[in-house]
Amino acid sequence: MWCSTGTTSMLLLLPAALLIMDVIVVENIYLLVLVTLISVLQNAFFALKVEKECKFHDTNTPAFERVSCASRNCMDAYATFLAVMWCAGLCLSQAPAAFAGLIYLVVRHKYFVGYMGQSSQSTPGYLFGKRILCFLVLMCTVGIFNYVLVCCCGSNYKDYLETITKAASALLLIP
Repeated sequence: MWCSTGTTSMLLLLPAALLIMDVIVVENIYLLVLVTLISVLQNAFFALKVEKECKFHDTNTPAFERVSCASRNCMDAYATFLAVMWCAGLCLSQAPAAFAGLIYLVVRHKYFVGYMGQSSQSTPGYLFGKRILCFLVLMCTVGIFNYVLVCCCGSNYKDYLETITKAASALLLIP
């Protein structure tokens, strides 16, 4: 008799526990979700630029080739950007990963606009974007290394690492 009553009370508590768990999960990823949605809007902007250039100009013009090439180059790096941003945010800390993601989107826009002018104007945006991707890869690596330390040694340095990455993410603003 006690088991059935205990089971019933556990079943009543289960939806509340799932709701709390959902809130905790959302708190840990909402910044990453926002940056992802902004990046989707940016991709739509790039696609509209290519479409506009295609409609108003011949597809064999240098202007169309530059816009099309800039869009392709941005799309080639997009999957890598999303993967490392999400891994860094989940493995270590979402705030620095989302901040780096926002900076990457600004730099990618600078690259796209610079490429529409002359390809040499896009170089600073390209190099800065590589630096941000390297920072995100480093965050992923450190987060995974901390997880291995927790599993093998029982040592958790995540709080220290989050503090360091929050401070280091501000260094991304230095050209």
